[in-house]
Amino acid sequence: MTERPPQRIPNRQLAALIAEAGFSNAGLARRVDQLGLEHGLDLRYDKTSVTRWLRGQQPRGTTPALIAEVFTRRLGRRLSAQDLGLDACAPVYAGLEFAASPAEAIDIVSGLWRKDSGSHTELRKIAFTPAGLVVPSRDWLIGRADDRVARSTVPPPGTPGAPGGQGPAPGGPPGEGARTGERAVRAPVPRQRAERAPGGRVSMGDIAALRSVGELFRTLDHAYGGGHARQALVRYLEHEAEPMLRGTYGETTGRRLFGAAADLTRLAGWTSYDIAAHGLAQRYYVQALRLAQAAGDRAYGSYVLVTMSRQAVYLGHGREAVQLARVAQQGVGSGAPPVVQSLLHAVEARGHAVLGEVRACSASLARAERALEAARPSDDVPYWIRFFDEAELADEFAHCHRDLQQWRAAAQHAERSLQLRPAAYARSRLFCRVVLGCARLGLGELEQACALGAEAAQAASEMRSVRAVEYVRDFERRLDPYRDAAAVRAYREKVALL
Repeated sequence: MTERPPQRIPNRQLAALIAEAGFSNAGLARRVDQLGLEHGLDLRYDKTSVTRWLRGQQPRGTTPALIAEVFTRRLGRRLSAQDLGLDACAPVYAGLEFAASPAEAIDIVSGLWRKDSGSHTELRKIAFTPAGLVVPSRDWLIGRADDRVARSTVPPPGTPGAPGGQGPAPGGPPGEGARTGERAVRAPVPRQRAERAPGGRVSMGDIAALRSVGELFRTLDHAYGGGHARQALVRYLEHEAEPMLRGTYGETTGRRLFGAAADLTRLAGWTSYDIAAHGLAQRYYVQALRLAQAAGDRAYGSYVLVTMSRQAVYLGHGREAVQLARVAQQGVGSGAPPVVQSLLHAVEARGHAVLGEVRACSASLARAERALEAARPSDDVPYWIRFFDEAELADEFAHCHRDLQQWRAAAQHAERSLQLRPAAYARSRLFCRVVLGCARLGLGELEQACALGAEAAQAASEMRSVRAVEYVRDFERRLDPYRDAAAVRAYREKVALL
């Protein structure tokens, strides 16, 4: 006798939430499809699909998480797939959410750190989604500032806001933050401990340590590539930064803590980007943007958007790169220091160059140049912009002219950048050397081009940077029309030995 298939159980949890949200079946399907488009997914659900879900059919892949996000936005509280009676999954878009509160931001970013520091290699294979840039950048631009970030109590495990909890963490007494400054209830701190535990009081010394660690990892990244110490950085975030964020702090310390965490999270994204884990990098950038908002640091938020724009340029998404640069400009306004303005215009120029928009690119470069000329040594500038100088701007010019195939101008600016750039910026010098090699090739100077390419290939072999390798490979593709030339054969023989 043939066995009957198991009978499905109607999903009463989903039915109740549909009624609470006031959705029709068709309306829910439409919203799931729209949310999928935000994350680069072409979904085609309809009212029949929702009827099947209500009858107990389990949607596959990322759909349960998308449905949960639709209800979260509608009802104003965080809901998981399990809350809807659906099977849990590892959503492709997880980490692209722009949290509604600082407590929720802690939950999202710490979950990302924990998964990345473990054996979840699928995280590093997640695809970059251009559509996933729209909502976070918009929410950052028009969203309200967080009124309060201080934490004076830590709830017991399993409750909302606790480590492993789902909801926002309760704050201290009403009005604690701005009125009482650093008057947070101090949790007892053990005299000796191997690792920081959640709930401990956070000091300014702790934040100084976070900043120092950031400088250390930045130095390693510049010299040896993002793959050199990326995993160590992520583990540090998991074991040190997360317990601090779940600790006890007042308003001033809390803002600075969120700022330091934003900086380290952006750096985790940058190092992920350098090893071509582009979807993971994108998620780190979104979370760094949200942490910067909790810090009340509008200028740093613009820097995160600049980083996102650079990634979009690298991946060939020029339109999105321009939009991100312009959102950053709107976000900081005209009051930002001239050097910050210069960076924002230079990054916009890169997007225009990818699109082949010569006039728009030239206009942005001219604004960047004027802004940097207006900068003065006495200007009070943020620490994160100190890298941006004449060498960096010349490098931006060189890349733009290369993309526009303006070879002579590209060569002139690349040479200037290499003359001015310190040796500590080894990867940046490698990139610029490749740009100069491409320009020499465009000018018909084959031997010089091959010599520059060989230097770049040697440097790339000493780094753990997929971007460095890709720059060299791009140069080699440009050599294909000259494959029979003696200089090219000699180049390939030399590089084959590396």
